[in-house]
Amino acid sequence: MVKKLLVTGGIRSGKTGLAEQRARSAGTDVVYVATATAGDDEMALRIQRHQHQRPGHWRLVEEPICLGRVLTDFGSLQGPAPLLLVDCMSLWLSNLLFADSVLFQPEREAFLYAVEAYSGPLVIVTNEVGLGTIGMDPLTRRFADELGWLNQALAQRCDEVVMAVAGLPLSLKAGG
Repeated sequence: MVKKLLVTGGIRSGKTGLAEQRARSAGTDVVYVATATAGDDEMALRIQRHQHQRPGHWRLVEEPICLGRVLTDFGSLQGPAPLLLVDCMSLWLSNLLFADSVLFQPEREAFLYAVEAYSGPLVIVTNEVGLGTIGMDPLTRRFADELGWLNQALAQRCDEVVMAVAGLPLSLKAGG
């Protein structure tokens, strides 16, 4: 298990499953950091399905905005830092875009700093947006731009980057 892993891929590509598989095989305590919020019944069902698929002994932290603080808090605990599985960047970015605009840049910077500083293993799940069409409205274009830039920044900070394609891992950056 590498220290920091970014798992990217399209919708329903199997990225969360690959990330969870890597976390299971790490042989350490796992904290699942969920960024999703149940804004409607369909999303509530998705969240519930994900919860049932995870091992019962994994801890759960739900944080839609302040991810940097979560990493900092777990990194400052006594003893070895647990493996944090953060799922996912696209939902977190959406939450930031719809939150108070003053939060966007400081929260993004705090998260990227915390990724670098986190002393334990880290698995981050994100959607790949660079393979699709360009959105017609300004908010969709901003989302695609911001997620693309965030993914690039995370890939630079991670030891390994894997892309999920049809449930299979495609190595983009090998751990070492």
